[in-house]
Amino acid sequence: MPDEQPQTRQALYDRIRESSKWEVILEEMIRFGFWPAEGTLPDDPADEIRQRGELERELKALRTEQARLKNQAMMLREMRRRRLEASRLKQKENRERRERERQERAAAWQERKSREIGYLGPGVSGGLQAVESDTDRLESFGLPVLHTPAQLAEAMGLRVGALRFLAFSRDVSRTSHYVRFKMPKKTGGERLISALMPRLKQAQRWILDHLLVRLTPHDASHGFRHGRSIVSNARPHTGCAVVVNMDMKDFFPTVDYPRVKGFYRALGYSEAVSTVLALLCTEAETEEVVLDGITWYVTLGERHLPQGAPTSPAISNLICRRLDQRLSGIAGTLGLTYTRYADDLTFSAEAADAPMIGKLLRQTRFVVEAEGFELHPAKTRVMRRHQRQDVTGVVVNQQPAVARKTLKRFRALLHQIETTGPDGKHWGGNPNVLHSIQGFANYVYMVDPDKGAVLKQRVQRILASQR
Repeated sequence: MPDEQPQTRQALYDRIRESSKWEVILEEMIRFGFWPAEGTLPDDPADEIRQRGELERELKALRTEQARLKNQAMMLREMRRRRLEASRLKQKENRERRERERQERAAAWQERKSREIGYLGPGVSGGLQAVESDTDRLESFGLPVLHTPAQLAEAMGLRVGALRFLAFSRDVSRTSHYVRFKMPKKTGGERLISALMPRLKQAQRWILDHLLVRLTPHDASHGFRHGRSIVSNARPHTGCAVVVNMDMKDFFPTVDYPRVKGFYRALGYSEAVSTVLALLCTEAETEEVVLDGITWYVTLGERHLPQGAPTSPAISNLICRRLDQRLSGIAGTLGLTYTRYADDLTFSAEAADAPMIGKLLRQTRFVVEAEGFELHPAKTRVMRRHQRQDVTGVVVNQQPAVARKTLKRFRALLHQIETTGPDGKHWGGNPNVLHSIQGFANYVYMVDPDKGAVLKQRVQRILASQR
């Protein structure tokens, strides 16, 4: 109980707030002697005031605690709200950052794709990071020094993306760089021809003009070479006692992608440049499949030199250089002459006996197979002097000539055209008989100029009469 009276009104108010109005009055009455002290009266009515004051204080404490808890809940809600807003802002910032990073990566990848080729399909992309060419070796061959696919694209006048498109190897694709068709062979069967689309053909022409023509095949090779022909291939075998002809089976398909890539690597080009060059020059056979109205090209087998591509003859001649060297060595040892026109191998001798021919056949087969090729089992011919000897279609018994029966049939055709006109006539499978007779007359002139000149004049008269 306070011993002194509050000195100020504020102090009195504070005292009342700390207890209660009636308790303060009671205390003041006791202090001034108007009411007995606590515990002196039995059943003191003031005890009720005191109990009530105690209950009010407890109620006030509970209200204070309630207010505190209410404020705490509000604070928690506010904290959660602020945290949620911060989380959403962070998520937005992360999304924006990831989008910026994605765009930056995409831009960097596009920029890198414009400078580099890092992938060209399954199974062929392993060496695209190796970009060191053998400069000295390339210069020794007189070839352009190219270390990277980007340098190759620049030399070709192409964008890197265009070069990637032309070289990319797919098992299934909606586009094809070739138009394929079949042509009948003279010996029966059909030959698959792959005609290039313009852009790939232009790229292959660059390879042919800037790389392949600067390299020299073996002298025994006569096919697809400037200044050489079936006549130059046949002439060394004219008037011989025996002529042996062998044919390699599936010649271009045998020269597959690994061999072509190895050829470019041997020239000195880097793994990356060799990969691109080999992909440009090879192609696998495909099958057209139409699914839901869309044409798909499905790869069949491995990549190889396609028949009909500008680069295939030159590459095959250069890859066969060691084959020609080994077969020329066999021919020299046995006293024979050797030439090759594409897949056609020809040997001849002034005099030959059966043991020597047998030895030639065995050794040739061994060398051909060792070089990764295969002889056609049904196309080996041994032609002696008393038989008609022909090499790549040219008769060589005495001098290069066209077969008499063929000339006789051709002259008969010309007579028929002169008599009744070209309608219903044909020659060599070409539906345009006038083009066919003109081409054949030029062929005869190439083989036998004397007879060919007469036939060319006759054909010219026929052509003039049809104008």
